[in-house]
Amino acid sequence: MPPIVIDLRKTEDHRDVVHRAVQTLAEGGLVVFPTETVYGIGASARSADGVEKLFEIKGRSHEAPFALAIKSAEEALDYVPQLGQMAERLARRCWPGPVTLVVDCGEGHGLVNQLPESVRRAIAPGGTIGLRVPAQPVVLDVLRMLAGPIALTSANRSGEPAAVTAEQAAENLGDQVDLILDDGRSRYGQASTVVRATGHDYSCIREGVVGRSALDRLSSMMVLLVCTGNTCRSPMAEVIMRQLIAEKLGHPESELDQHGMIVLSAGIAAVQGCGPSHEAVVVMKEKGLDLRKHESQPLTEKLVRHADVILTMTEGHRHAILRRWPESSTRIHTLRADGKDIQDPIGGSANVYRECAEEVQTALQQRVDELEF
Repeated sequence: MPPIVIDLRKTEDHRDVVHRAVQTLAEGGLVVFPTETVYGIGASARSADGVEKLFEIKGRSHEAPFALAIKSAEEALDYVPQLGQMAERLARRCWPGPVTLVVDCGEGHGLVNQLPESVRRAIAPGGTIGLRVPAQPVVLDVLRMLAGPIALTSANRSGEPAAVTAEQAAENLGDQVDLILDDGRSRYGQASTVVRATGHDYSCIREGVVGRSALDRLSSMMVLLVCTGNTCRSPMAEVIMRQLIAEKLGHPESELDQHGMIVLSAGIAAVQGCGPSHEAVVVMKEKGLDLRKHESQPLTEKLVRHADVILTMTEGHRHAILRRWPESSTRIHTLRADGKDIQDPIGGSANVYRECAEEVQTALQQRVDELEF
């Protein structure tokens, strides 16, 4: 029996398509999905029969694992609780997107251990598992409604070219699939990048959409310093912290980015592109630091999501960020370890700025000592 083909570009009721895909997967069927990379074919990871069908249609060894498609970076910790710092960092920055993260399953009590034994062998035969969050709305909607993740692989037989259109997927797989969702040609038309993440390090197993130079940037440690307007406290903290980290690492400050370290600042009420206060420039110059080229920037969701450590000048700043982005709670702290506020020097004399800068530097020294590079 030929598969049902649904053209998503002509569908009036998107919800009906999602429900049909969820039902097909829940019943052990196979669904061809569009993704941003290439077309994929998936089975419910809770269906041992569905996953076995995947092996049959792919025509490959059971030792070649399928990726596990999940709905968010946050959900990765439910499946692999000991994800590791590098994997968490790349997940936050790359997902949803064309990166598959290969991580150790560990001995924890993650949801991977609740999947059928045959499925666990299919997705983690060597004690590692490949996780992915595709950047395709219909796939994410299905994942949100489906009870469990999707075992996902490219919609082609092993050794054959990947499908970048639904028509190619249909030619590759014939009548062995139950449902094909057609969303036109894949955005990138090439495979996802596969990255092995362990502890504080990573290696590129397969270079795909995301290249190695981009991975180097994405894998860098990022510290974000936050105040209100991003013209006084956080810019001073940014340049002081860069100096302290450079001294600790033994590299010139200008080469920090090349050594995997990024320091930025932003303001919760900042206007884009404002210069630093005059007094802040003068006080930083006295410390041999140049703040003249600084331009203020507002705090954004992307900055919060990408930051490994967020240090705020006050408890009020910390609470404001947590109210909007509660998922950042494990990464956000006041700059002062004792939780006390660093008061805004705006409108004060140069001496007020000097006192503020000294307070910032003392707090930063402790924070830099705590960082794991």
